Amino acid sequence: MLLSEFDYALPEELIAQQPLDERDSSRMLVLYRREGRWEDRAFRDLPSFLHPGDCLVLNDSRVLPSRLYGHRTGHTGHIEVLLLHPIASDALTWRALVRPGRKMRTGDGLEFAPFLHGKILGRGELGERTVQFETDRDIYQALEQVGHIPLPPYIKRPDTAADRERYQTVFARERGSVAAPTAGLHFTAGTLEQCRSAGAEIAHVTLHVGLGTFQPLHQDEVERNTLHTERYGVSPEAWQTIGGAERVIAAGTTSVRTVESVAATGQLGGETDLFIRPGFDFRRVDAMLTNFHLPRTSLLVLVCAFAGRELALAAYRHAVEQCYRFFSYGDCMLIL
Repeated sequence: MLLSEFDYALPEELIAQQPLDERDSSRMLVLYRREGRWEDRAFRDLPSFLHPGDCLVLNDSRVLPSRLYGHRTGHTGHIEVLLLHPIASDALTWRALVRPGRKMRTGDGLEFAPFLHGKILGRGELGERTVQFETDRDIYQALEQVGHIPLPPYIKRPDTAADRERYQTVFARERGSVAAPTAGLHFTAGTLEQCRSAGAEIAHVTLHVGLGTFQPLHQDEVERNTLHTERYGVSPEAWQTIGGAERVIAAGTTSVRTVESVAATGQLGGETDLFIRPGFDFRRVDAMLTNFHLPRTSLLVLVCAFAGRELALAAYRHAVEQCYRFFSYGDCMLIL
């Protein structure tokens, strides 16, 4: 398969730049795989699609304010550091992406605030850096004070105070992601209660979103691409609920990858680099709620693996024609 087979045309004005005033007011395109059709609905209709015996799986990872702005020691030019994940038990050493990359060399000192300094210890294969911090306070407290919410690059504006709440699901609790599990952004406490009232059980899993989810695919042949590992965890109780369900509805591609990683390996925690592409045998996920994804990405490839490439891309073209809102702060699709 060629990456060009997972492409579609998207007018830039359909890329959502702001969240809607109300989380659950998004539109929802419902895709019926067996019937090869779709219909335009609203996210608030989701509970009407749920029944006793269903299990709704939610990724409860919490987005870190992981984008840091500062300067190199002895220089005045601005730098940007995007933290990916800690690689030391004290969380003072991180894997990170940096800008401008050509100026950020091993040994350089970094200054972000009077109480937060860093140093570049090394460089990875894809240009990522190892950064070690020095601070007189808890590193996560320091990040909350000076870090910025890492809005994706297609949102062409600085992050605001409102994004700290809106680029976070209402059920987020396990800190560690550098991008939101965006299918979860539509839920409110009221929606979750309506899902329970419809008879569905809810199971929380954790996958910390990192390079494995949002890094572009570099090889033209889809099968030649590999994903970076991402950390995940599922409690025995949650897996028992998932395993006992008649139908599993995963909210988001990260929930899909978590559930299918456990189903494939039997491991309730660890790291996964599972790359789901057409031909994949879904062992446990029966339905999926997902936002609309960028062309030529592993996320769109996953959706095509689940719904069928031709049907999924036809539905995407319909969404474009009907002016759905795309990507992180956009509308969603329910694939049944």
